[in-house]
Amino acid sequence: MIRASQKETAPTFGAAPAAPARGAQVFWGRGCGFLASHASMPKRFAAAFLVATAQMTAPAIAQEATAELIAVEVPSGQDVALKEVLLDESPGALWVRFRFIAPGIKAVRDEEQDEETAAKLFERNAGDMDHLCESLALEYLRHHQLSPALVVISFSDRPVKFGVQDAAATQFFEAYRPEGENCIWEAF
Repeated sequence: MIRASQKETAPTFGAAPAAPARGAQVFWGRGCGFLASHASMPKRFAAAFLVATAQMTAPAIAQEATAELIAVEVPSGQDVALKEVLLDESPGALWVRFRFIAPGIKAVRDEEQDEETAAKLFERNAGDMDHLCESLALEYLRHHQLSPALVVISFSDRPVKFGVQDAAATQFFEAYRPEGENCIWEAF
């Protein structure tokens, strides 16, 4: 590359980090002089930008991760907390999704869990989901004057972003059609 001053310099990108054959200039040269400290400036700015961005977003991420969960009582007595309520129109009709954290549903590896234990775990959670639909979800719909086609109640043993797969998470989902004072279970 030829600069306006007609001095020969080595290319700044894509070349080995060596000085030109006749040696580097002290100013605006590459490898030994002033420019050597500036050649890495874009990388330094990028690194500083990433650090600054991480410092600015870390509190938001931490706040999201520790966002206040609202504890709710369920018939089984297990710990359950409401994480969020989502209004979803992507299925073509309004679905209201109530997402709960229930750490007690954490799966035991299949080889360690017999069918009877799995059936009891399912029954306990299905009963809790039915209860939450009829006690919490219907009241929420009335309060916010919503008429969804479906209400989806989901339990997860840990916070999982909506729509993101997490193979390590245990999750249960049930769908209901709200009719008056009742939640009619719908096969998912």
